[in-house]
Amino acid sequence: MTRRLISLICILAAFGALSLAAHPRRNAAVDSSREAATRSFEFTYQVHFPATENPSGPVRLWLPLPQSDGYQDVRVLHIDCPVKYAQGHDPVYKNRFAMFKPTPQQTAAGFDVTIRFTATRREHKVSLDDATLKNASATASTDPLLKRYLEPDDMVPLSGTIADLAREHTAGDTTQIEQARHIYEYVVSTMRYDKSGEGWGRGDAIWACTSKRGNCTDFHSLFIGMMRSSGIPARFEIGFPLPEGKTEGDIAGYHCWAEFYLNGVGWVPVDASEAWKNPAKHDYFFGAHDVNRVFFTYGRDISLSSDQKGGPLNYFIYPYAEVDGQPVKNLQTHFSFRDVSVPQQAAAR
Repeated sequence: MTRRLISLICILAAFGALSLAAHPRRNAAVDSSREAATRSFEFTYQVHFPATENPSGPVRLWLPLPQSDGYQDVRVLHIDCPVKYAQGHDPVYKNRFAMFKPTPQQTAAGFDVTIRFTATRREHKVSLDDATLKNASATASTDPLLKRYLEPDDMVPLSGTIADLAREHTAGDTTQIEQARHIYEYVVSTMRYDKSGEGWGRGDAIWACTSKRGNCTDFHSLFIGMMRSSGIPARFEIGFPLPEGKTEGDIAGYHCWAEFYLNGVGWVPVDASEAWKNPAKHDYFFGAHDVNRVFFTYGRDISLSSDQKGGPLNYFIYPYAEVDGQPVKNLQTHFSFRDVSVPQQAAAR
């Protein structure tokens, strides 16, 4: 073997090691039976802060920023705003944000913020076949956040009704994958996607299991509560949907989903509400997230930074602002996307 060939092999090995190290949070038995689908797009997140006269205290605005991980590459992110801002992250989940500190004159006049970025989303599909599960290592993860993903959230208690449901629908199961599958089947078969009336959208697991309806937040709050009650780490993720079959347009609101953790396998994706809406993909969404989404933040009960005087946020996908330590209620938002080709993205870098 020539010296040049040996050097080339060393370079390729080092590149592979760096690629794995870049995304340590999503180790999983990825399904390699076929090439993963991808979707590249430009996303625009716009906010209008209304004119506010004579605030007696500080004014702050926080906006979530999208994250890169093993299934999403964010590139060419621009923030357009006359107001000075700094980037940071919350202390628990490490969600990224931009925090704006307007002057009194800017607050009195109102101001606009536009965040624009390009990204590529890859399908996240984990192999859950018998061979993979049999050969999975029993070694536990050292991720310190796994403990948090076994704890209750303010609207996701792990005792009482939620624990009773989990025990009832996992009775006789001997493995965590059996428990997870039966909890998923219960949520998809019992809940219905229904945003009529009031109460939905808060991610109140007790309300969800009582009303048996709601949106994606309610579906996944119930799923996560039952999983954690069964001793299986599960986490809440939120972003926006990318309409399938459209190449550009406005986006009305957020979409959220979940993942659960299996030792030796890693994080396993679940989208119970999409499974309900698309019965043909019922089995697919237990172990997969498609490309028609963009991910922003993890978790519930989020305290962003020491500047935040109000209570923790239920979840963080929409802008959050405070005037004199009180939340601002009348922020205006607009979200849109357009698909782009990878060469267009590369040229823009």
